[in-house]
Amino acid sequence: MNAPTHLLAGLTDRLPGLLALYQDLHAHPELSFQEFRTAGVVATLLREQGWEVTEGVGGTGVVGVLANGPGPVVLLRADMDALPVREETGLPYASTVTGVDPEGVEVPVMHACGHDMHVTCLLGATAQLAARRSGWRGTVVAVFQPAEEVGGAPAMIEDGFLERFPRADVCLAQHVAPVPVGFAATRPGPVMAASDSLRVRLFGRGGHGSMPEATIDPVVMAAAVVMRLQTVVAREVGAAQTAVVTVGSIHAGTKENIIPGTADLRINIRSTTPAVRTRVLAAVERIVRAEAAASGAPEEPEITRLPSFPVTVNEPGATGTVRSALAAALGDDRVLTLPQPLTGSEDFGTFGSALGVPSVFWYFGSADPALYEGIDAAAVPEDGLPDTVPSNHSPHFAPVPEPTVETGVTALLAAAAPWLCKESADA
Repeated sequence: MNAPTHLLAGLTDRLPGLLALYQDLHAHPELSFQEFRTAGVVATLLREQGWEVTEGVGGTGVVGVLANGPGPVVLLRADMDALPVREETGLPYASTVTGVDPEGVEVPVMHACGHDMHVTCLLGATAQLAARRSGWRGTVVAVFQPAEEVGGAPAMIEDGFLERFPRADVCLAQHVAPVPVGFAATRPGPVMAASDSLRVRLFGRGGHGSMPEATIDPVVMAAAVVMRLQTVVAREVGAAQTAVVTVGSIHAGTKENIIPGTADLRINIRSTTPAVRTRVLAAVERIVRAEAAASGAPEEPEITRLPSFPVTVNEPGATGTVRSALAAALGDDRVLTLPQPLTGSEDFGTFGSALGVPSVFWYFGSADPALYEGIDAAAVPEDGLPDTVPSNHSPHFAPVPEPTVETGVTALLAAAAPWLCKESADA
């Protein structure tokens, strides 16, 4: 790997400690805004490295600042939270942890999206930057963000982030992906979709299961809503446009012979343009209300907006700079260009938008190459993941720790180098 050698010197000796850190974080996942242990580990290590550390930003966020003379300010971000998923990887360091979700329900917890890898790689990069100060100039703001899964970046902004820390000239972040380790991918412009979530409560009239004619069944109403929502993307979104509508949760009733009085749904919507976002949201609400009316519901449905994420947009000029740096570090044939935005969502762009500076977000591979035997990894952006490869949020999602950690640290340092090492390059 050919990232700036002066920033990477000594990384090989640091890897065993980073691998142990990754396994520890993986075995101790924490839900959104509950990352107390993780934040404590991060703060302790940053202080040992010599960073100025602020804890409790936006709840459980940690921000490290390392000033190293005049020069650009670069923001590097990693997210810390895990998901309510029961791990099924069979790894010796697999999570057996449970937590309590915002509704007071005990749930299994797993790092099913790789945020433990993000934290590990950023801590590896901060260690290298602290140890190799002679090779760069400027200031680095290392952001360890809580609650990415539910929108923790706005909480940090609202907690005075812009006033409390040096204002970045560029914001950089990465995300582990289930493509072969050693590959990376990004694109200029929109790189991830907007996400909107709704909580819907449908009202019926409960009664005995043997007398449905005396009731208004919200379960049937909910089923009609779910099936009708499938037509939104198929019939109201153009073939060249991108949208996803998912009903991820549906709850009603307590017993097989009781028709309940209500049914609750949670709906998620992904889109990549403002026009499609507006159209799909309106269609979803129209269908919910229309199906309730068609069923003779005694009350209008309750539709509650949940946290949303904007489209993640990569500034083209900075993205070109980062792509060139990643290509030099990983190999030009291993840095892929995404043909279109991914339908996953992120809140990382909140930092760049709030600061009014360029953002760049990229993916780096973490899958065992054996899973791609006989498959052209470079075709994945066009063809999609093979069925045999677990994706993010799967209970089987299991990044290969090494060389994924080394790749992630290298990518962060390589991406930051065009700004931090500019004077050296010019000289």
